[in-house]
Amino acid sequence: MTDYTPTKDDKFSFGLWTVGWQGVDVFGGAVRDRVDPVETVHRLAELGAAAVTFHDDDLLPDDATRDKELTRFTEALAETGMGVEMATTNLFSHAVFKDGGLTANDRDVRRYALAKVLRNVDLAAELGAKTYVLWGGREGAESGGSKDVHAALDRYKESMDLLCGYVRDKGYDMRFALEPKPNEPRGDILLPTIGHAIAFINDLEEPDRVGLNPEVGHEEMAGLNYAQGIAQAMWHGKLFHIDLNGQHGPRFDQDLRFGAGNLRGAFWTVDVLEGPGAGPGYDGYVHFDYKPPRSEDMDGVWETARACMRNYLILREKVRAFRADAEVTEALAAARVDQLAVPTLGEGETLDALRAEAHDPEAMAKRGMHFERLDQLAMEHLLGVR
Repeated sequence: MTDYTPTKDDKFSFGLWTVGWQGVDVFGGAVRDRVDPVETVHRLAELGAAAVTFHDDDLLPDDATRDKELTRFTEALAETGMGVEMATTNLFSHAVFKDGGLTANDRDVRRYALAKVLRNVDLAAELGAKTYVLWGGREGAESGGSKDVHAALDRYKESMDLLCGYVRDKGYDMRFALEPKPNEPRGDILLPTIGHAIAFINDLEEPDRVGLNPEVGHEEMAGLNYAQGIAQAMWHGKLFHIDLNGQHGPRFDQDLRFGAGNLRGAFWTVDVLEGPGAGPGYDGYVHFDYKPPRSEDMDGVWETARACMRNYLILREKVRAFRADAEVTEALAAARVDQLAVPTLGEGETLDALRAEAHDPEAMAKRGMHFERLDQLAMEHLLGVR
Protein backbone atom coordinates (compact mmCIF):
# COMPACT_ATOMS: atom_id res chain seq x y z
CA MET A 1 0.00 0.00 0.00
CA THR A 2 1.27 3.46 -0.90
CA ASP A 3 2.57 5.56 1.95
CA TYR A 4 0.80 8.90 1.60
CA THR A 5 3.14 10.66 4.01
CA PRO A 6 4.02 14.16 2.76
CA THR A 7 7.50 15.58 2.57
CA LYS A 8 8.70 19.15 2.19
CA ASP A 9 9.18 18.46 -1.53
CA ASP A 10 5.37 18.35 -1.83
CA LYS A 11 5.33 22.05 -0.90
CA PHE A 12 2.28 21.89 1.34
CA SER A 13 1.53 24.95 3.44
CA PHE A 14 -1.09 26.05 5.97
CA GLY A 15 -2.27 29.37 7.35
CA LEU A 16 -1.83 29.93 11.06
CA TRP A 17 -5.54 30.82 11.04
CA THR A 18 -6.54 27.36 9.76
CA VAL A 19 -5.39 25.00 12.49
CA GLY A 20 -5.59 27.99 14.82
CA TRP A 21 -9.30 28.59 14.21
CA GLN A 22 -11.04 28.53 17.57
CA GLY A 23 -14.43 27.50 16.20
CA VAL A 24 -16.11 30.88 16.47
CA ASP A 25 -19.14 31.30 14.23
CA VAL A 26 -22.21 33.54 14.08
CA PHE A 27 -24.09 31.21 16.45
CA GLY A 28 -21.41 30.36 18.99
CA GLY A 29 -18.14 31.36 20.60
CA ALA A 30 -14.75 29.70 20.79
CA VAL A 31 -14.54 25.96 21.47
CA ARG A 32 -10.74 25.78 21.44
CA ASP A 33 -7.97 27.88 22.97
CA ARG A 34 -5.66 30.04 20.85
CA VAL A 35 -2.82 28.00 19.39
CA ASP A 36 0.68 29.36 19.83
CA PRO A 37 2.17 29.97 16.35
CA VAL A 38 5.37 28.32 17.54
CA GLU A 39 3.44 25.14 18.34
CA THR A 40 1.76 25.33 14.94
CA VAL A 41 5.12 25.51 13.18
CA HIS A 42 6.45 22.47 15.06
CA ARG A 43 3.31 20.36 14.66
CA LEU A 44 2.92 21.08 10.96
CA ALA A 45 6.59 20.32 10.38
CA GLU A 46 6.13 16.96 12.11
CA LEU A 47 3.20 16.23 9.78
CA GLY A 48 5.30 16.95 6.68
CA ALA A 49 4.29 20.50 5.72
CA ALA A 50 6.87 22.77 4.14
CA ALA A 51 5.66 26.25 5.06
CA VAL A 52 3.22 28.38 6.99
CA THR A 53 1.37 31.58 6.13
CA PHE A 54 -0.18 34.26 8.31
CA HIS A 55 -2.34 37.33 8.70
CA ASP A 56 -0.59 40.09 10.61
CA ASP A 57 -2.95 39.65 13.57
CA ASP A 58 -2.55 35.85 13.64
CA LEU A 59 1.14 36.08 14.25
CA LEU A 60 1.56 39.31 16.18
CA PRO A 61 -1.74 40.40 17.75
CA ASP A 62 -0.16 42.68 20.34
CA ASP A 63 2.42 45.39 19.62
CA ALA A 64 3.64 45.17 23.22
CA THR A 65 4.96 41.64 22.64
CA ARG A 66 5.76 41.97 18.92
CA ASP A 67 9.53 41.70 19.11
CA LYS A 68 9.50 38.81 21.56
CA GLU A 69 6.93 36.78 19.63
CA LEU A 70 8.61 37.43 16.30
CA THR A 71 11.90 36.15 17.71
CA ARG A 72 10.21 32.99 18.99
CA PHE A 73 8.54 32.46 15.62
CA THR A 74 11.70 32.86 13.56
CA GLU A 75 13.55 30.51 15.91
CA ALA A 76 10.83 27.88 15.38
CA LEU A 77 11.17 28.28 11.61
CA ALA A 78 14.92 27.75 11.85
CA GLU A 79 14.58 24.73 14.14
CA THR A 80 12.11 22.97 11.84
CA GLY A 81 13.29 24.09 8.40
CA MET A 82 9.83 25.50 7.71
CA GLY A 83 9.41 28.59 5.57
CA VAL A 84 6.97 31.45 5.20
CA GLU A 85 5.75 31.40 1.60
CA MET A 86 2.83 33.85 1.79
CA ALA A 87 1.38 36.49 4.06
CA THR A 88 -1.78 38.57 4.12
CA THR A 89 -3.47 41.31 6.16
CA ASN A 90 -6.56 41.14 8.31
CA LEU A 91 -8.77 43.89 6.90
CA PHE A 92 -12.04 42.34 8.01
CA SER A 93 -12.19 41.43 11.73
CA HIS A 94 -11.92 44.76 13.50
CA ALA A 95 -15.01 46.95 13.68
CA VAL A 96 -13.16 49.70 11.82
CA PHE A 97 -13.46 47.59 8.67
CA LYS A 98 -17.25 47.20 8.85
CA ASP A 99 -17.51 48.95 5.46
CA GLY A 100 -14.31 47.55 4.00
CA GLY A 101 -10.66 48.49 4.07
CA LEU A 102 -9.18 49.62 0.77
CA THR A 103 -12.60 50.61 -0.60
CA ALA A 104 -14.27 51.94 2.56
CA ASN A 105 -16.35 55.07 2.06
CA ASP A 106 -14.50 56.64 5.01
CA ARG A 107 -11.16 57.99 3.69
CA ASP A 108 -9.52 57.71 7.11
CA VAL A 109 -10.29 53.99 7.20
CA ARG A 110 -8.76 53.51 3.75
CA ARG A 111 -5.58 55.25 4.85
CA TYR A 112 -5.36 53.08 7.97
CA ALA A 113 -5.97 49.93 5.94
CA LEU A 114 -3.23 50.78 3.47
CA ALA A 115 -0.78 51.52 6.28
CA LYS A 116 -1.66 48.19 7.92
CA VAL A 117 -0.93 46.33 4.69
CA LEU A 118 2.37 48.17 4.17
CA ARG A 119 3.56 47.29 7.65
CA ASN A 120 2.89 43.61 7.10
CA VAL A 121 4.40 43.64 3.61
CA ASP A 122 7.65 44.69 5.26
CA LEU A 123 7.40 41.79 7.71
CA ALA A 124 6.49 39.34 4.95
CA ALA A 125 9.56 40.38 2.97
CA GLU A 126 11.73 40.04 6.07
CA LEU A 127 10.47 36.48 6.57
CA GLY A 128 11.03 35.53 2.93
CA ALA A 129 7.46 35.41 1.61
CA LYS A 130 7.27 35.65 -2.18
CA THR A 131 3.49 36.08 -2.41
CA TYR A 132 1.22 38.58 -0.70
CA VAL A 133 -2.49 37.76 -0.79
CA LEU A 134 -5.26 40.34 -0.58
CA TRP A 135 -8.74 39.05 0.23
CA GLY A 136 -11.33 41.81 0.11
CA GLY A 137 -13.94 40.14 2.28
CA ARG A 138 -15.42 43.46 3.44
CA GLU A 139 -14.92 45.26 0.12
CA GLY A 140 -18.53 45.37 -1.02
CA ALA A 141 -22.05 46.25 0.09
CA GLU A 142 -25.45 44.97 1.15
CA SER A 143 -27.40 47.66 -0.69
CA GLY A 144 -26.85 49.43 -3.99
CA GLY A 145 -27.01 53.01 -2.84
CA SER A 146 -24.38 52.64 -0.13
CA LYS A 147 -21.47 51.95 -2.47
CA ASP A 148 -20.40 53.86 -5.59
CA VAL A 149 -18.89 50.85 -7.35
CA HIS A 150 -17.10 52.91 -10.00
CA ALA A 151 -15.37 55.00 -7.32
CA ALA A 152 -14.72 51.90 -5.19
CA LEU A 153 -12.91 50.22 -8.07
CA ASP A 154 -10.90 53.41 -8.58
CA ARG A 155 -9.81 53.22 -4.95
CA TYR A 156 -9.08 49.48 -5.24
CA LYS A 157 -6.89 50.17 -8.27
CA GLU A 158 -5.23 53.09 -6.49
CA SER A 159 -4.28 50.87 -3.56
CA MET A 160 -2.95 48.07 -5.76
CA ASP A 161 -0.91 50.50 -7.84
CA LEU A 162 0.54 52.05 -4.68
CA LEU A 163 1.37 48.64 -3.22
CA CYS A 164 3.04 47.47 -6.41
CA GLY A 165 5.10 50.63 -6.51
CA TYR A 166 6.08 50.21 -2.87
CA VAL A 167 7.29 46.64 -3.39
CA ARG A 168 9.19 47.67 -6.53
CA ASP A 169 10.86 50.65 -4.84
CA LYS A 170 11.83 48.54 -1.83
CA GLY A 171 13.31 45.86 -4.08
CA TYR A 172 11.19 43.10 -2.54
CA ASP A 173 10.96 39.82 -4.46
CA MET A 174 7.22 39.64 -3.99
CA ARG A 175 4.03 39.43 -6.06
CA PHE A 176 0.44 40.19 -5.06
CA ALA A 177 -2.43 37.73 -5.43
CA LEU A 178 -6.07 38.78 -5.26
CA GLU A 179 -8.50 36.28 -3.71
CA PRO A 180 -11.99 36.41 -5.24
CA LYS A 181 -15.15 35.59 -3.31
CA PRO A 182 -18.78 36.31 -4.26
CA ASN A 183 -20.34 36.94 -0.84
CA GLU A 184 -19.88 36.46 2.91
CA PRO A 185 -19.28 38.41 5.03
CA ARG A 186 -20.54 41.19 2.73
CA GLY A 187 -23.75 40.66 0.80
CA ASP A 188 -21.95 41.29 -2.49
CA ILE A 189 -18.15 41.44 -2.58
CA LEU A 190 -16.18 43.35 -5.21
CA LEU A 191 -14.12 41.15 -7.56
CA PRO A 192 -16.37 38.15 -6.81
CA THR A 193 -14.89 35.59 -9.21
CA ILE A 194 -11.69 34.66 -11.03
CA GLY A 195 -12.98 36.35 -14.19
CA HIS A 196 -13.82 39.61 -12.43
CA ALA A 197 -10.38 39.71 -10.82
CA ILE A 198 -8.50 39.03 -14.07
CA ALA A 199 -10.38 41.85 -15.79
CA PHE A 200 -9.52 44.20 -12.91
CA ILE A 201 -5.83 43.25 -12.97
CA ASN A 202 -5.58 44.13 -16.66
CA ASP A 203 -6.27 47.80 -15.82
CA LEU A 204 -3.57 48.13 -13.16
CA GLU A 205 -0.35 50.06 -13.74
CA GLU A 206 1.77 46.93 -13.12
CA PRO A 207 -0.45 43.99 -14.08
CA ASP A 208 2.51 41.61 -14.25
CA ARG A 209 3.02 42.02 -10.51
CA VAL A 210 -0.56 41.00 -9.63
CA GLY A 211 -2.21 37.60 -10.04
CA LEU A 212 -4.75 35.40 -8.31
CA ASN A 213 -5.18 33.21 -5.26
CA PRO A 214 -8.41 31.33 -6.08
CA GLU A 215 -10.09 29.25 -3.35
CA VAL A 216 -12.16 26.12 -3.97
CA GLY A 217 -15.06 27.13 -1.75
CA HIS A 218 -15.24 30.67 -3.05
CA GLU A 219 -15.71 29.62 -6.66
CA GLU A 220 -18.10 26.79 -5.81
CA MET A 221 -20.21 29.13 -3.66
CA ALA A 222 -21.02 30.90 -6.93
CA GLY A 223 -21.86 27.61 -8.61
CA LEU A 224 -18.64 27.76 -10.67
CA ASN A 225 -16.14 25.08 -11.62
CA TYR A 226 -12.91 25.60 -9.66
CA ALA A 227 -10.78 23.35 -11.88
CA GLN A 228 -11.82 25.25 -15.00
CA GLY A 229 -11.31 28.55 -13.20
CA ILE A 230 -7.71 27.83 -12.21
CA ALA A 231 -7.07 26.44 -15.69
CA GLN A 232 -8.06 29.82 -17.12
CA ALA A 233 -5.97 31.63 -14.49
CA MET A 234 -2.99 29.51 -15.59
CA TRP A 235 -3.76 30.29 -19.25
CA HIS A 236 -3.45 33.99 -18.37
CA GLY A 237 -0.27 33.33 -16.36
CA LYS A 238 -2.09 34.57 -13.26
CA LEU A 239 -2.23 31.57 -10.93
CA PHE A 240 0.20 32.95 -8.35
CA HIS A 241 -1.14 30.92 -5.40
CA ILE A 242 -3.99 28.54 -4.52
CA ASP A 243 -6.26 27.92 -1.54
CA LEU A 244 -7.55 24.36 -1.32
CA ASN A 245 -10.45 23.25 0.85
CA GLY A 246 -13.78 21.45 0.48
CA GLN A 247 -17.25 22.75 -0.31
CA HIS A 248 -20.76 21.31 -0.83
CA GLY A 249 -21.87 23.56 -3.69
CA PRO A 250 -23.58 26.99 -3.50
CA ARG A 251 -24.14 27.67 0.19
CA PHE A 252 -22.21 29.38 2.99
CA ASP A 253 -18.41 29.15 2.96
CA GLN A 254 -17.86 25.76 4.61
CA ASP A 255 -14.03 25.61 4.56
CA LEU A 256 -14.01 21.81 4.82
CA ARG A 257 -10.74 19.89 4.67
CA PHE A 258 -9.52 19.31 1.12
CA GLY A 259 -11.30 16.34 -0.51
CA ALA A 260 -14.41 16.68 1.63
CA GLY A 261 -17.47 17.97 -0.17
CA ASN A 262 -17.06 17.91 -3.93
CA LEU A 263 -14.67 14.97 -4.35
CA ARG A 264 -14.98 14.85 -8.13
CA GLY A 265 -14.13 18.54 -8.21
CA ALA A 266 -11.07 17.86 -6.06
CA PHE A 267 -9.95 15.12 -8.48
CA TRP A 268 -10.15 17.44 -11.49
CA THR A 269 -8.50 20.23 -9.51
CA VAL A 270 -5.45 18.06 -8.88
CA ASP A 271 -5.54 17.00 -12.53
CA VAL A 272 -5.32 20.62 -13.67
CA LEU A 273 -2.53 21.36 -11.19
CA GLU A 274 -0.60 18.36 -12.57
CA GLY A 275 -0.75 19.94 -16.04
CA PRO A 276 -2.63 17.61 -18.40
CA GLY A 277 -2.79 18.04 -22.15
CA ALA A 278 -1.53 21.29 -23.63
CA GLY A 279 -1.58 23.18 -20.34
CA PRO A 280 1.37 23.77 -18.01
CA GLY A 281 1.42 22.41 -14.49
CA TYR A 282 1.35 24.44 -11.29
CA ASP A 283 4.68 24.52 -9.43
CA GLY A 284 3.82 26.78 -6.51
CA TYR A 285 2.93 25.96 -2.93
CA VAL A 286 -0.18 23.88 -2.31
CA HIS A 287 -1.87 25.93 0.38
CA PHE A 288 -4.74 24.68 2.51
CA ASP A 289 -7.21 27.29 3.72
CA TYR A 290 -9.85 25.47 5.72
CA LYS A 291 -11.38 25.38 9.20
CA PRO A 292 -11.31 22.33 11.47
CA PRO A 293 -14.93 21.77 12.58
CA ARG A 294 -16.12 23.01 15.96
CA SER A 295 -16.67 19.38 16.95
CA GLU A 296 -12.90 18.72 17.18
CA ASP A 297 -10.44 19.09 20.03
CA MET A 298 -6.79 19.79 19.19
CA ASP A 299 -6.07 16.15 18.39
CA GLY A 300 -8.85 16.36 15.82
CA VAL A 301 -7.44 19.62 14.47
CA TRP A 302 -4.07 18.04 13.69
CA GLU A 303 -5.88 15.07 12.15
CA THR A 304 -7.66 17.41 9.72
CA ALA A 305 -4.34 18.99 8.72
CA ARG A 306 -2.86 15.55 8.11
CA ALA A 307 -5.97 14.58 6.12
CA CYS A 308 -5.72 17.62 3.81
CA MET A 309 -2.23 16.59 2.72
CA ARG A 310 -3.03 12.88 2.61
CA ASN A 311 -6.11 13.47 0.46
CA TYR A 312 -4.10 15.56 -1.97
CA LEU A 313 -1.46 12.84 -2.30
CA ILE A 314 -4.11 10.14 -2.76
CA LEU A 315 -5.82 12.17 -5.48
CA ARG A 316 -2.50 12.97 -7.14
CA GLU A 317 -1.73 9.26 -7.37
CA LYS A 318 -5.17 8.57 -8.85
CA VAL A 319 -4.83 11.42 -11.35
CA ARG A 320 -1.45 10.14 -12.50
CA ALA A 321 -2.80 6.61 -12.84
CA PHE A 322 -5.75 7.95 -14.85
CA ARG A 323 -3.45 9.81 -17.24
CA ALA A 324 -1.14 6.77 -17.60
CA ASP A 325 -3.99 4.31 -18.31
CA ALA A 326 -3.88 2.96 -21.88
CA GLU A 327 -7.68 2.80 -22.01
CA VAL A 328 -7.85 6.45 -21.00
CA THR A 329 -5.45 7.31 -23.82
CA GLU A 330 -7.78 5.52 -26.24
CA ALA A 331 -10.83 7.23 -24.75
CA LEU A 332 -9.20 10.66 -25.04
CA ALA A 333 -8.55 10.01 -28.72
CA ALA A 334 -12.11 8.77 -29.26
CA ALA A 335 -13.37 11.96 -27.62
CA ARG A 336 -11.11 13.97 -29.97
CA VAL A 337 -9.59 15.82 -27.02
CA ASP A 338 -6.25 15.91 -28.87
CA GLN A 339 -7.85 17.77 -31.78
CA LEU A 340 -8.51 20.77 -29.56
CA ALA A 341 -4.78 21.56 -29.58
CA VAL A 342 -4.80 21.76 -33.40
CA PRO A 343 -5.45 25.27 -34.79
CA THR A 344 -8.83 25.57 -36.46
CA LEU A 345 -7.28 27.40 -39.42
CA GLY A 346 -4.13 25.62 -40.58
CA GLU A 347 -0.87 27.32 -41.50
CA GLY A 348 -1.13 28.85 -44.93
CA GLU A 349 -4.91 28.41 -45.11
CA THR A 350 -7.19 31.35 -45.80
CA LEU A 351 -10.65 32.18 -44.53
CA ASP A 352 -11.85 32.38 -48.10
CA ALA A 353 -10.74 28.78 -48.68
CA LEU A 354 -12.43 27.75 -45.42
CA ARG A 355 -15.69 29.35 -46.54
CA ALA A 356 -15.49 27.53 -49.86
CA GLU A 357 -15.13 24.09 -48.27
CA ALA A 358 -18.01 21.63 -48.44
CA HIS A 359 -19.24 21.04 -44.88
CA ASP A 360 -21.71 18.37 -43.90
CA PRO A 361 -23.20 19.44 -40.55
CA GLU A 362 -25.73 16.57 -40.58
CA ALA A 363 -22.97 13.98 -40.82
CA MET A 364 -20.92 15.73 -38.17
CA ALA A 365 -23.93 15.92 -35.88
CA LYS A 366 -24.26 12.14 -35.97
CA ARG A 367 -20.77 11.59 -34.55
CA GLY A 368 -20.84 10.53 -30.91
CA MET A 369 -18.32 12.24 -28.66
CA HIS A 370 -17.75 9.28 -26.29
CA PHE A 371 -17.41 11.59 -23.30
CA GLU A 372 -19.29 9.22 -21.01
CA ARG A 373 -16.72 6.44 -21.47
CA LEU A 374 -13.94 8.86 -20.65
CA ASP A 375 -15.75 10.19 -17.59
CA GLN A 376 -16.54 6.68 -16.37
CA LEU A 377 -12.86 5.75 -16.54
CA ALA A 378 -12.09 8.78 -14.38
CA MET A 379 -14.81 7.72 -11.94
CA GLU A 380 -13.39 4.21 -11.71
CA HIS A 381 -9.93 5.55 -10.96
CA LEU A 382 -11.41 7.86 -8.34
CA LEU A 383 -13.42 5.00 -6.80
CA GLY A 384 -10.33 2.79 -6.66
CA VAL A 385 -11.48 -0.04 -8.95
CA ARG A 386 -8.86 0.52 -11.63
